[in-house]
Amino acid sequence: MDDETAEIELLEQNLNKTRQISQRMTSILSSFDTRLVKLEKSILPLYTSTQLLTRRANNIDSALGKIDEIASYHEGVAAEEALILRGPQPNQLNAYTEVLERMNASVAFNSADSRDKARLVESGAKKLIQLYTKLVAEGSSGVPPGGSEFTSVPFPAHLLVTLRPLVAFLRTLPLPATHPSHPAASGIQSALKDAQKGYGDMRGAWVRKCLETFGKRVVDRAETIDGVTAGQEVGRWTRDLLNVANEEYNLLAELAPLNTPNALGSTFATLITPLTTLFTSILGSLGSLIKRNLNKNTFLALSAYEALSKEQNLWTDIMSKRADRKDNELKEGLHSIRASCLRSFPEFLADIRMAGLGKGGETGTGLAEFTISTVQFLERLLAVKDAAASALLTLGDGNWRMGEGAQVGKTKPAELDDKTIVEHYTYDVVNAVIQSLLALSRMNKRPAFGAIFLLNNVSFLRTQLLVERSAITAILSRPSQELLNSNFRVAKAGYFDANFSPLLQTLIDEKDKGKSAVKEKFNRFFDLLDEVTERHQMARVLADDPEGRAQVADEAVKLVVPSLQRFIQRNLGKEFSKNPQKYIKMPPEDVENLIKGFYSGGSSSLSLPPAPEKLTNTLLQQAGWGW
Repeated sequence: MDDETAEIELLEQNLNKTRQISQRMTSILSSFDTRLVKLEKSILPLYTSTQLLTRRANNIDSALGKIDEIASYHEGVAAEEALILRGPQPNQLNAYTEVLERMNASVAFNSADSRDKARLVESGAKKLIQLYTKLVAEGSSGVPPGGSEFTSVPFPAHLLVTLRPLVAFLRTLPLPATHPSHPAASGIQSALKDAQKGYGDMRGAWVRKCLETFGKRVVDRAETIDGVTAGQEVGRWTRDLLNVANEEYNLLAELAPLNTPNALGSTFATLITPLTTLFTSILGSLGSLIKRNLNKNTFLALSAYEALSKEQNLWTDIMSKRADRKDNELKEGLHSIRASCLRSFPEFLADIRMAGLGKGGETGTGLAEFTISTVQFLERLLAVKDAAASALLTLGDGNWRMGEGAQVGKTKPAELDDKTIVEHYTYDVVNAVIQSLLALSRMNKRPAFGAIFLLNNVSFLRTQLLVERSAITAILSRPSQELLNSNFRVAKAGYFDANFSPLLQTLIDEKDKGKSAVKEKFNRFFDLLDEVTERHQMARVLADDPEGRAQVADEAVKLVVPSLQRFIQRNLGKEFSKNPQKYIKMPPEDVENLIKGFYSGGSSSLSLPPAPEKLTNTLLQQAGWGW
């Protein structure tokens, strides 16, 4: 118990000590706090003053930095303004466009000096546009291509290297449609429109210059070369023009600063105006040439019509739709040429009929001019049969027979096709030629010469159309071919009848079979043979047809010589004369050689064979005569 009490007392003593210590610590802290308050009150004014000075120092540093920045900025603006006003230099295009981009960006953010910068942007843009125009002008000048074949002149590649990035930048410039509040947008748009119109004018003038020489050459050659070939050249030149226009449209789409569909269409319309004017002029010159001599230039008209018709769709796509134009110069030109084509068909038939009236005087026995021209006409018609069929269908079946009861403008049958209409026309041509030849042969005062004339011409017509130029049968109907063949047979029969029938008539036995009658027949036969010989010395038969001459020679020999042989056989034994060689002036073998000589190919080669002593001994011996 005593121990416990002792511990309690010890604890109380420690507690008192702890309490005393706590009181002392509290007293010390209170004193320290009082001192801190006094210190704070003493330091606060100094702190406040120091803070104010620090802020003022920071403000001074910021102000100095701003002053330096503004000074540097104004120096940069002055340099950029000088760069812009000086204009783009050949090797500084990127630097120039970068300055404009920065200025344009500051204008867009409405900076304090945006109006002044907008003026600079507009000035810089116009200087770039001037550079654009200068480069286009440089690429649209020089010496146009020469030679016999057209070759396009591409835009110089070294200029495109500069133009492409320039155009790309010009397309980013502010315009009213994209930057309605930009102060320079309207001015830039106006300058771009003028430049783009200038592009169309310059490129149009240049490509016209390149094409004009070749167009005039086509017109000049049309008067001197074959009409079909000339018409094809017209088509090739037109295709070249369309190819150039297409290339220019692609180039315009690449180099136009304003590349909206409306802007491209308007500029392209400006560009092709010189081309359409040139085309109209060239086609007008060709039309005048055709009308001055339609007979000569019929195939120029047909060939040109066919060649140009093939370009109609391409013309519409390139020259009308792309330029948003309603005019179609090719279509108008085709109407004019087609009118000449329509006139040519009845006029050609009329010329053939006129030739049959024989107003040109004696025809001779050679080929008539209209016979040769008909062969040439049909041969060339084959080369342009599509154009001819189109024109004939427009004219109407049979309407080319004007003045012969045809109804102009009658409706063509629905089943009439291109091949049939051409065959109908060629039949009328062949028939008209044959009728004119028949008329001229009848007009000849010497029927034998008329028969030679008819045979020569009908044979030439048949040979050229059905044999030598068998391709022409593609436009000749079977009735046309039969017409040629039957008239050739008739002409050959008429030739034999007019030239050899009188000979055969003298060899026919009559009631008077006396010696004097036989002598008279021999005399008459050889007199007529002399006339036939003289006639064939003057007139060549089938001069340009060796095969035909050989056939006629064989037929003439078979017609005359057997009859002469039979007549001699019948009369040699009757002793009609003591001197038969006086009347039988030539043996049948020599008559055969003489007749074959008619067709030897040259009139100068004809000569009478040696006479009576050449008479065949065999015949005399058979008749019991000695020589």
